[in-house]
Amino acid sequence: MRVRFAVAVFLVAFAAPAFSQENYRVDPLHTAATFSVSHLGLSLQRGSFGKTTGMVMLDRSARNGSIDVAIDAASVTSGSTSRETMLKGEDYFNVAQFPSITFKSTKLKFDGDRVVSADGELTIRGVTKPVTLTVADFKCAVHPATKKPACGAEVTASVKRSEFGMTKNQASTSDDVTIAIAIEAIQQ
Repeated sequence: MRVRFAVAVFLVAFAAPAFSQENYRVDPLHTAATFSVSHLGLSLQRGSFGKTTGMVMLDRSARNGSIDVAIDAASVTSGSTSRETMLKGEDYFNVAQFPSITFKSTKLKFDGDRVVSADGELTIRGVTKPVTLTVADFKCAVHPATKKPACGAEVTASVKRSEFGMTKNQASTSDDVTIAIAIEAIQQ
């Protein structure tokens, strides 16, 4: 009896750290990737992507984790068919050659058990650059429909489009692009 109890305690003690890691799948129906860029210094032009997938791994007790997100570049929308055609073309996202935009984190930063930023690598048009995502409004709760733990946040970053080979229309369209992703992910 004592041996069984000791074995059970041993297994629980060494299995506990594995249970602190939480894996979440990005919910594509409740995740919205958007961007905005200044046009002629007069207005912000906005666009969005309709297809975002990915995984988030969190170990809040160890303040560690990872984010791996892929955006279907061909799912770009802007409210203008001609602008969408231009954005999908060779001068911008070149979706025929580079169908995905990806972000892979290298380090998450925490404030307590909340993620506040993610350092990582953003790849657009086959060009990979380091970027830091700011994470705001990070919160977790039980999802009312799935009854599983879920987390959400607003993620933002600023990049220079020229660093990713998008140099067309520099005179009329700013080089600075703001990326914002409202993300929800459900524990697997």
